[in-house]
Amino acid sequence: MKMLDFLNEKAVSADLKAATKEEVIRELVDLLVTAQVIKDKERLVKILLEREALGSTGVGQGVAIPHGKCEGIRELVAAFGLSRAGVNFDSLDGEPASIFFLLVAPEDSAGPHLKALARISRFLKDKYFRDTLRAAKDEKTIIKIIKQEDAKK
Repeated sequence: MKMLDFLNEKAVSADLKAATKEEVIRELVDLLVTAQVIKDKERLVKILLEREALGSTGVGQGVAIPHGKCEGIRELVAAFGLSRAGVNFDSLDGEPASIFFLLVAPEDSAGPHLKALARISRFLKDKYFRDTLRAAKDEKTIIKIIKQEDAKK
């Protein structure tokens, strides 16, 4: 499974404006709405915030992977956002998050959802990859970086 199998290239932002966890989630969901992948924004935001209430998806090292399953989604889809300022995401290490992958799966999907989470996690363990993403100036550069990494692994 390649990252670009589920990352919607129209749902990438190199400059998130959000200052809170909820704002980040709303901004990433907005990207999926704009890309015409998601129709019911408020329902998805509610699902993602409920998932966050169970435990933060801020995994540390400046990375957060908010995720959830939503009725009406036909296939696994992701959005990507970069925050220049960093956002308190209640991360495991207490550090602000600046790299966000939002992952949404169909309600009855288990295997692909877990594989995608594992793939994203594996990519983001690489400090060079994280630093390269943070240095990206625009969406095209982010997509290019992810394509290059997809080709390697």
